[in-house]
Amino acid sequence: MNQIRRKRAASDRKPLGRFLSRDRTGIPEDREERGAAEGAESECDAGWGRVCVFLQRLGKKADSRSLNLAHCDLTATDLLELATLLQFLPQLEEMDVSWNGLIGGSLKALTSHLQHAGGVRALRLCSCRLDAEDLAALGEALGCVPLLEILDLSWNSGLGGGALQGLLGKLPPPLKELHLVSCQLNAADATLLGGLLSGLSGLCVLDVSCNPQLSQEVEAFREFSSSLCHAASITTLRLQACGLTEDGLHALGGSLHGLPSLRQLDLSCNRGLSGGLSHLTLHLSHLTHLQSLDLHLCCHTHTDLQDLIQALPSLPALTELDVSSNKEVGGALHSLLPALPLTQMRRLPLNSCSLSQEAFTALAVCVPYLRSVDLSWCKVVGGHLPLLLDALQPAVLTELRLSSCELTTDDLQHLAAVCRRGLLSSLLVLDLSYNASVGDEGWSALFAAGGLGSLQEVDLSLRPLTSAPCTAWLPALLCALPPLPALTRLSLQGWTSSPRDRKQLKHCLRKKSVLLEWDSPNEDETSSFKSTNQESPEE
Repeated sequence: MNQIRRKRAASDRKPLGRFLSRDRTGIPEDREERGAAEGAESECDAGWGRVCVFLQRLGKKADSRSLNLAHCDLTATDLLELATLLQFLPQLEEMDVSWNGLIGGSLKALTSHLQHAGGVRALRLCSCRLDAEDLAALGEALGCVPLLEILDLSWNSGLGGGALQGLLGKLPPPLKELHLVSCQLNAADATLLGGLLSGLSGLCVLDVSCNPQLSQEVEAFREFSSSLCHAASITTLRLQACGLTEDGLHALGGSLHGLPSLRQLDLSCNRGLSGGLSHLTLHLSHLTHLQSLDLHLCCHTHTDLQDLIQALPSLPALTELDVSSNKEVGGALHSLLPALPLTQMRRLPLNSCSLSQEAFTALAVCVPYLRSVDLSWCKVVGGHLPLLLDALQPAVLTELRLSSCELTTDDLQHLAAVCRRGLLSSLLVLDLSYNASVGDEGWSALFAAGGLGSLQEVDLSLRPLTSAPCTAWLPALLCALPPLPALTRLSLQGWTSSPRDRKQLKHCLRKKSVLLEWDSPNEDETSSFKSTNQESPEE
C-alpha cells in the first residue's frame, strides 16, 4: 500500500514548467483538465441515460424540465431510484408524482434529495396516501426549493388532523398556489391554515375544497378567515363543499375587505348557506375585481336570490355567475338578468334550475354574449330550442350543453340549420345526451349539416339501462367525422348497432386519437380507438 501511495503521489506532482513559462500549451495538467471535463460530460450523459431508461420503463418520455410520473404505480423502491436521478436533472422545473398510492409513508426518500432540484417551481403530490411524517419530511426539504410556486397536496386524507403542522414556517415565500382539496381537514387544521397564510404574502390561489369539516367550529374558521388578509394578493379562493353555514359565511364575509385582488370565489356545494346568503352579499362591494362567482348547489331561497340581485350591480367586472342546481333560480331569473352586466357575461350555467317558460324567454337577451350555455335538465327547452338558437351570434359559443331537455326532432333540425349558417363554427363541446325523444331524422340532419369543424367533444348517450338502435343515422355520423380534425371524445352509450356498423366506425376513427365511449355488445365498457402511428394520450 505504501508503494501504491508513493507512485500516486509522484504522478500527482505538478510539473515545474508551469512556473517557468506563460505558454501552457501541451502541459500535462491541461490534458488532465480536458480529461476531467470530458469525464464529467461523459458522467452527465450516462446519468441522463439512466433517467431515460427509468422513464421508459414507466412508459414515459424524458424531459429535462418536466417530470410527470402520475398514475405510474410507483413503489417506495421506485421513489428511491427517482431520488437518486434528480442530480442529473438540474433544469427540472415541474415534478408530478400524483396518484401513486404506494409511496405513502416513504416520501422522505425523495425529499432528502430535493437539493439537487433547487429550480423546481411546481410540485404535485396528489393522492399519494401521504401522512404526517411525509408532510414533516416535505417541510424540512422545502428550503431546498426556494423558487417553488405551486404545491398541490390534494386527495391525501392523511393530512387532516394536524399534519399541516409540518409545513408551518416552511413554505417558501414565492409560493403562488396551494391546493389542499379533499384532505380531511378539520377545525384544528383551519387554525393551522391561518398560520400558513401569515407567511405567504404572494399567494394567488388557495383551494381547500371538499373538506366538509373545515368550518365545523366557528371560532377556528373565523381565525382562518381573518388570516386571509395576510395573503391580500389572493386572486382565487375555492371553498367548495367545506360545510359552510351561516355563521361561517358571516366570518368569511367580514374578511372580504382584505382581499381586494380577488377574481374568483367558489362557495358552491355548501347547502348550509341556505337562507344566509346576505352575510356574503353585504360585503361583495369590496370585490370590485371579482370576475367569477360560483354559488351552485347551495339550496338558495328566494330571499337569498333577492339579496344577490341587489348586490350584483356592485360587481362591474363579473363575467361568470353560476347559480345552477338551485330550483328557486327559475322563478327569479327575470329579475336576475337585468342586474348582470349582460354584454360582458361569458358563463351563466342554469342547469337544474326549474326554468319556467317566462324565464327561458328572458334568457334570450343574454345568450348572444355567452361563451357557454348549459340548460341541462331543464325540460322547458324541449320544443322551444329555436327561441334560444335564433339569438346566437356567429362564432361566439364554445360550449352547448342540453342534456335531458326532452328535445324534439324539430329542435335538432333547427340546430342543424344554425350549424349550416356557421353560427356554431367555434363550438368545442356539444352535449345532447339523454334526449331519446329525438327521432332518427333529427340526428341525421344534425350530422349532415356540417359547420362544426372545431368540435372536440360530443355526447349523444342515452340514459342508463335504456337503449335504442342508431343504424338509421350512423351513416350520417360516419360522413361527418372526417371534417372534425379536433375531435377527442365521442360518447354513444346506450345506442345499439350491428358488428358491421361498429367496424365501420372503428375504421373511420383509425387515424384519430378519439376516446369512443360505447357500450360493448356483451357488457358495458369504455373503448378507446387510437391511431396506430401516434402516441396514446394518457387518461
